[in-house]
Amino acid sequence: MLLKKTNISENDTVSKSGRYHNFKDFMYFPDLGRPDLCHPPAPPLPHPDIPFGTSIFDIIRTKDIMLHYPYQSFNHIIDLLREASIDPNVRAIKMTLYRVARFSNVINALINAARNGKEVVVFLELQARFDEEANIYWSEKLLEEGVKVIRTIPGMKVHSKLLLIRRKENNQNMYYAAIGTGNFNEQTSRIYADDSLLTANPKITAEVNKVFYLFETKYRPVDFKQLVVAPFAMRNYFLRLLNKEMKNAEAGKEAWAIIKLNSLSDPQSIDQLYKASQAGVKLKLIIRGICMLVPGIPGISDNIEVISIVDKFLEHSRVLVFCNTGKPTYFISSADWMIRNFDNRIEVACPIYDADIQQELRTMLGIQWSDNVKARAMSNDDINKYRKTGSVVSIRAQDEIYGFFEAKSLS
Repeated sequence: MLLKKTNISENDTVSKSGRYHNFKDFMYFPDLGRPDLCHPPAPPLPHPDIPFGTSIFDIIRTKDIMLHYPYQSFNHIIDLLREASIDPNVRAIKMTLYRVARFSNVINALINAARNGKEVVVFLELQARFDEEANIYWSEKLLEEGVKVIRTIPGMKVHSKLLLIRRKENNQNMYYAAIGTGNFNEQTSRIYADDSLLTANPKITAEVNKVFYLFETKYRPVDFKQLVVAPFAMRNYFLRLLNKEMKNAEAGKEAWAIIKLNSLSDPQSIDQLYKASQAGVKLKLIIRGICMLVPGIPGISDNIEVISIVDKFLEHSRVLVFCNTGKPTYFISSADWMIRNFDNRIEVACPIYDADIQQELRTMLGIQWSDNVKARAMSNDDINKYRKTGSVVSIRAQDEIYGFFEAKSLS
């Protein structure tokens, strides 16, 4: 009927119905035999602190590790899951899944763990946009294999990226966690730039356990002291950190923040950023997508600079650094600063305590802020022009960051 009413004939191009069509499909674009149109290969690098054939539990027990995709290999996560699935001392694996790969090694490892008698609990978000059908399929598959599947909380999306492993060591429960900015997905991890913290810090792992308790007890609120969890406290927590920077600036102390997000559209947060600028706080924002804040307005936002980097990898990580009177505090987060993330989703931001990882994040942010090839300076103009830094050297952040980690893997 629609074809007839709109005068579309058999000579017109009509897409097959019964499925979504969106930009995600371009990830599976076929090889057209034109290598000149492709970026040079950049194979994911091994993490220098995770030697091949070494127990990842032994490594995480001694120090925190942060993986940076797609520069470093997502296979470390799969190896951790595979090790957990066959380790007789592992008692339980809990995980949140938002989007999974078509042929998921993550799912296979969880199924193997269940078959080996581990308690496996998965929160699988059925409302993941464009992935609803796939997630329903995986949900049914996991249930068939004896995995406990917790499905969508009504009126709330679970967007946090969490993995928790309980292992019996010396007759005590030892917990290992992975907390990330992006999905546990081996396909998107080759294209999305994300960060994932691997830790056995008991203060953090205990609170990751609390998040899963929240899922399993039908959304009963719990108290968090380490993790910052939406929709309970995330907006107010970061507004308080900005308020602290404002007070320091007004007192003549050093005051700044670096905030890297996909999108910035939450009115309260934008208002607080404007107030911070007016108080003298220096703000550097790296916002890849939607940004409703306008930088550089005299008297309102003249202490705010905003850039956007759009390149061969999708900038997807959320990283926040606050001056904190010269003792910077670092966070990675699953949440953008949007109303939906603060009020309608369960999101997790995690503090980063390890000094080496803090320095690594600061180096990456510094490289991104120096980008003068793919970075655009956001302004009140209709067109955000490529950013000029005054440097005679071309700096393409994603290439520079790959080189940074390549050098570390060889050292």
